[in-house]
Amino acid sequence: MGKYIIQRLVLGIPTLLGLTLLIFFTFRVIVPVDVIDVAVFDTEVVDEERDQRLREEFGLTGPLPVQYVRWLGNTLTGDSGTSFFTGRSVTEEMVNRIPTSIQMGGGALIISIVFAVPFGLLSAAKQDSWLDYITRGGSIMFYALPGFWIGTLVLVFGGKWFNWAPPIAYVTPWEDPWGNFKHVITPMLILGLSPIGIQTRLVRTQVLEVMRQDYVRTARAKGLRSSTVYWKHILKNALLPVVTVVGLSVPSVVGGTVIFETVFLVPGVGRYLLESLTRLDLYVIMATNLFFGALLVFMNIVVDVSYGLIDPRVRIASGD
Repeated sequence: MGKYIIQRLVLGIPTLLGLTLLIFFTFRVIVPVDVIDVAVFDTEVVDEERDQRLREEFGLTGPLPVQYVRWLGNTLTGDSGTSFFTGRSVTEEMVNRIPTSIQMGGGALIISIVFAVPFGLLSAAKQDSWLDYITRGGSIMFYALPGFWIGTLVLVFGGKWFNWAPPIAYVTPWEDPWGNFKHVITPMLILGLSPIGIQTRLVRTQVLEVMRQDYVRTARAKGLRSSTVYWKHILKNALLPVVTVVGLSVPSVVGGTVIFETVFLVPGVGRYLLESLTRLDLYVIMATNLFFGALLVFMNIVVDVSYGLIDPRVRIASGD
């Protein structure tokens, strides 16, 4: 198993390197705007000497390959640059915001799994019953409805009908656990609705497929309890595609944090990215995109390793 994990980690290195190349040349070559011109736009004074001094200060001088190597080297040493507009270290801002985004995105994924697996099992066990129809209809609805629209409705009608609104001032979990929970639980629940819809349908489909296998019929014929058959024989063998979908749900959850952190005033990386895009704050945009991309690469590695833990055939095929 150790060899299998090392293989997956090594394969992630060129992916991350390609990601840094894509991010750098997208925002330094494709974007047709000079970030220094944007940063000094409010001054309304053309000063080429000042602009050149700012380019040297922010490391935007020299050929693009040299700039890329300089930025990559600084990033690897923990220096993601300085914000053009606030003058603060991007790394320090990211360190303060990353736990918040991970809490919200990770919480949404956990909520989706906690609800989707039992709902999928129940729907498969009661196939073609009224309970199955309700579960299937609900999962389709959760998947189809836009999360940002549901979040807007919750804010509007929560305030209009119930005189309720989420807290405005964000507090960290170690400062006030209950206050933090009240702030993030609503966006986490809404963010988890779409994955619940996808995962419930998949669990139901996979469980029904596994239930038709010979070894399941043999287990039932041996007189095993239904709960034992479901949890020991059916669920374990139906998990592999579910793990894949959970991993593939990460991009939608990550993208959702950008919207929900803004709507619910959560100071995470997603909100930081959106604010930086409106001002073309170059180093903030590059650092936040690199974080989200690295998170996706990491989750793909986790999914691959999970394959090996769940299904020994994967390890055997890889030569481990």
